[in-house]
Amino acid sequence: VSFLIKKLPIWSLPPKIRQFFAFIYKYLKMNIDIKLHKNDLPDDLKLGNVIAVDGEFMGLNTRRDPLCLIQISTGKSDAHIVQLDRSSYEAPNLVNILNDKNITKIFHYGRADLAHIKYYLKTETNNILDTKIASKLSRSYSDNHSLKTLIKEFINIDISKQFQNSDFGGDLSSAQLKYCANDVVYLHKIHDELNKILVREKRIDLYKNCLKFLKTRVELDLALFKDDIWSH
Repeated sequence: VSFLIKKLPIWSLPPKIRQFFAFIYKYLKMNIDIKLHKNDLPDDLKLGNVIAVDGEFMGLNTRRDPLCLIQISTGKSDAHIVQLDRSSYEAPNLVNILNDKNITKIFHYGRADLAHIKYYLKTETNNILDTKIASKLSRSYSDNHSLKTLIKEFINIDISKQFQNSDFGGDLSSAQLKYCANDVVYLHKIHDELNKILVREKRIDLYKNCLKFLKTRVELDLALFKDDIWSH
């Protein structure tokens, strides 16, 4: 993709040719290497020190609605989707990565993911970043902080959220796998852009302090304290 941009004099070409190269560029950005893993990640899989993470559940009630999938991306147009064994939730390789304090995990609205991970996988998730929190603190020019909106603003791609409310508890279609991949593959770039705004607007310390509180917010959720504890 970068080769096309840097090496070809695109803007001197006729409009239809420019449109063709724009199509190729967008196709390459949207072409994701998706791998589905049953029960756990492979023993020899190397994901690096910064990964994007997301989960799919049967609903948003943590105790009622089981955790079905965990998807991970290295930020290099890849997605590793783990279809968990819901009879045991034994996934030692995945748990080790989530627990590893040396690996940074980028979430979007990690509050729900972290609650399900802790409740079903029985592990803490360490070293967390969150694009939803970062967006709310940095993008005060907008009241929309959905992942779809952030992908459109920072990646210039319109993704489909058609399968957001679909059944992830059984066999997965290729469209569902693509949906899961879209939830993680762009998070590295989005967080980088949001972080620039946070630094520029001098809100980065506020963001870091919110991240420190996130685990406590998850504990409150699991203890069924859903209301704002700071309200009168």
